[in-house]
Amino acid sequence: QVQLEESGGGLVHPGGSLRLSCAASGNIFSINTMGWYRQAPGKQREKVAGVASSGSPNYADSVKGRFTVSRDNAKNTVYLQMNSLKPEDTAVYFCYYVHLGASPSWGQGTQVTVSS
Repeated sequence: QVQLEESGGGLVHPGGSLRLSCAASGNIFSINTMGWYRQAPGKQREKVAGVASSGSPNYADSVKGRFTVSRDNAKNTVYLQMNSLKPEDTAVYFCYYVHLGASPSWGQGTQVTVSS
């Protein structure tokens, strides 16, 4: 069982920045992938970015060049630096953790609102 605690959401103007954090605790395997999905009202959950414990990050096309995912393996924490935010980035952002082919664990979600 892995627990994920997210922080860092909020309200920001278009063009602004936010940094999300997600700390994992519990039965954590050293080989894992962590990252972020998001879900906007009336839309399906979509993957934003992910990074394996020893791999390169990957991004949705919609956020490439604006968002950066990183992790601190010693702290079991994954971050999402979001720059040049747009209104269409407004969503609830969910952190995830997955070990190999097991079912992922999810955070409770943090709201990001981009509005003037």
